[in-house]
Amino acid sequence: MTTDARGRAARLVPLIPRILLRLGGVVFVLWAVITVTFFAVRAVPGDPVLAILGGPGSNASAEAVAQARAENGLDQPLFIQYRSQLWRTATGDLGFSYAQRESVAGLIGEQLPGTLALAGLSLLLAWVIALAVAWWSTGGGRLAWGIASTLEVIAAAVPHFWLAAVLVLVFAGMLGLPVAVSGPGFGGLILPSVTLALPLAGYLGQVMREQMLDALESPFVLAARARGEGRSGIFWRHVLRHAAIPAVGLSGWALGSLVSGAVVVETIFARPGLGRSLLDAVGARDVPYVIGVLIVVAAAYMLVTVITDLVEPLIDPRARDRAGDWAGTPGIAAMPGRSGASA
Repeated sequence: MTTDARGRAARLVPLIPRILLRLGGVVFVLWAVITVTFFAVRAVPGDPVLAILGGPGSNASAEAVAQARAENGLDQPLFIQYRSQLWRTATGDLGFSYAQRESVAGLIGEQLPGTLALAGLSLLLAWVIALAVAWWSTGGGRLAWGIASTLEVIAAAVPHFWLAAVLVLVFAGMLGLPVAVSGPGFGGLILPSVTLALPLAGYLGQVMREQMLDALESPFVLAARARGEGRSGIFWRHVLRHAAIPAVGLSGWALGSLVSGAVVVETIFARPGLGRSLLDAVGARDVPYVIGVLIVVAAAYMLVTVITDLVEPLIDPRARDRAGDWAGTPGIAAMPGRSGASA
């Protein structure tokens, strides 16, 4: 092994506990999702066998009910059913939907693109709104700062179902615009994405505002002003870098918030997607489908969390210093010729 290879291997060794901790966290989250969902759905009144046989109005005979119960393992004790669910999930088998009698993986694959498009556009729109309000408030004086802070609090407190109903009433009922119709294409995404984006923009703005206030009073901003740097340069090069760090870290939570909001928004706007199908599956006690959807959501949440961990060092040099400490190598601030107090 060459000297460089041995050096790289030596730098990776301190990262092993962190990697193992991450993997352990992934396993724990998936186990918790499966466990809570399994017992919560089973606590819903009704018999899941009826979902298998076509719903409560199927008028299935006692023999058909007994056969369906045996074929799906529902005649076993609850703990045995739970253990079987854990084993199937661990082997990558999400099973078949009770209500739709199709592969859960296939059904999720059909519904996932619509929800991802809605969540992605909503997250992008929320960031645009939050940044626009932040930019306006930093140059508008105390009045603009107070107005922006009030708007963020109101937006964060608005329920999705109320906002969706108001948008439909205004754009469809009062203005008669086709943008309110939830059809295929980009036009059908506008109002649902606005409904999800406004409360999230309020949260992001609230998280960034305190950091922005600290950054505006920090020595590196005062030094930039003394050098004659304009408001745009100060905001985009200095203030935003520090204010956006906690908001970027909330991206994983934001994804979970968007998916939970999609349950309401997709139902109100009659959009196909995971949120609407998840609500139907809970009502039908379709345990395999509910667990499959929540596993996908949990996996997406963890993926976004890892991505934010990778993005944070690009925004904040101090994160690169911490990464260097993890790897047993000097951080950027400790390297020769670099200042430890870089902005």
